[in-house]
Amino acid sequence: MSEISKPCISVIGLGKLGAPMAAVFACKGFETIGLDVNSRFVEAINDGRAPVEEPRLQEIIDSGRSRLRATKSFEVAVLNSDVSFIIVPTPSGADRFFSNRFVIDAVERIGAALRSKKQYHVVVVTSTVMPGATNGEIRAALELAAGREVGSDLGLCYNPEFIALGSVVHDLFCPDIILIGASDEKAGDVIEAIYRVSTDTNPEFHRMNLVNAELTKISINTYVTTKISYANMIADMCDHLPDADADVVARAVGGDSRIGRKYLKGAIGYGGPCFPRDNKAFAALGRKLGVNTELAEATDKINEHQLVRLTGAVEALALRGSTITLLGMSYKPDTAVIEESQGVMLTRILAKQGYKVIVSDPLATQAAASVIGTAAEAMSDAAAAVREADLVVVMTPWPDFKTIPSDAFRRGSGTVTVIDPWRVIDAGSSGANVVHLGSGDWKSAARRTMAA
Repeated sequence: MSEISKPCISVIGLGKLGAPMAAVFACKGFETIGLDVNSRFVEAINDGRAPVEEPRLQEIIDSGRSRLRATKSFEVAVLNSDVSFIIVPTPSGADRFFSNRFVIDAVERIGAALRSKKQYHVVVVTSTVMPGATNGEIRAALELAAGREVGSDLGLCYNPEFIALGSVVHDLFCPDIILIGASDEKAGDVIEAIYRVSTDTNPEFHRMNLVNAELTKISINTYVTTKISYANMIADMCDHLPDADADVVARAVGGDSRIGRKYLKGAIGYGGPCFPRDNKAFAALGRKLGVNTELAEATDKINEHQLVRLTGAVEALALRGSTITLLGMSYKPDTAVIEESQGVMLTRILAKQGYKVIVSDPLATQAAASVIGTAAEAMSDAAAAVREADLVVVMTPWPDFKTIPSDAFRRGSGTVTVIDPWRVIDAGSSGANVVHLGSGDWKSAARRTMAA
């Protein structure tokens, strides 16, 4: 494995992405030290407990526990490892660019520890940064703190992960690609060798210089968001065309090998901690460089329009003052994260319009309640929330919603109407009056519903 036979690894940051990364490396046989300033995270790792909620994380920690430990000391982490992965927050600023302040702090403290170490060490930036950052201010801060230049004794890489909350462990084991931006071939070899061991699939390895890797990262996410907005634009068109069906159109469009079916599904807008901000950062970079990035800006505008479209559907199916139950507050299934959540945003809109709103989510009910406040009633029991509703809207495609009992949807001799952009609720087994957006027939169904 390059000139380091089996590198010891330190992971700087034990949050929602860093903890699974450290656990996966340890599970795959690497001696791994996690570092975090949060004592609770460090104690959890050292006790063999998952510091954050993530599917399979506890299982993987159990598997590699003998090789996994945690510390708050940069000296302990750096002096006892050969490679340091930095996975700390890079929050967006008012200018939409990512801030490097936490990365800079980490590389300065890594560099300070390296002054006591003569052996070769590779520093890997995994956090998403703007193009030019790693070989610019990050490299300068590392070299100044370490008292040595990046080169024969010090490697520097940019190695972002393409993972999603709720499937982080799976995505680490089974990535499509491994992206490695490296200061030199030696550093890149060390990182590639690690992933050859830690992945279960045979991913494509793309090795390049640092700036190309940085641009590739946000370019991939921006392209995916464009595809989502394109599918939603098709669905919006189908809303206005009798007999049109967005699912039928998307399946055919995605069957073309030049396009593909992944993410080509008309439903609701995208959210979460990555897609919205990466798209905005891409557009901001273009403006700074004098490049036309109107495509990325249009993607955002179409995404924002999905809340307008969904609000219009609610208005068409329920009078103001009615009780609307929103199923799903997390931005995607299998996570409690509500950052840029479409469900949270729709809750606020409907509450302002005078609807009584009830929200329910398998994991994110309390997180949503903490930010929504008095705008809605939070209920952990989805079936109970449905029973209170005059109209139900499925905001997140949780499989749990498939098991809501049919009696929850009954209303006297009829049934409640469900707006289900994700096709989660089966009309046959639930007995509900299920409305699928992206179909030219739903508006006529809405007129019949309101007339009744």
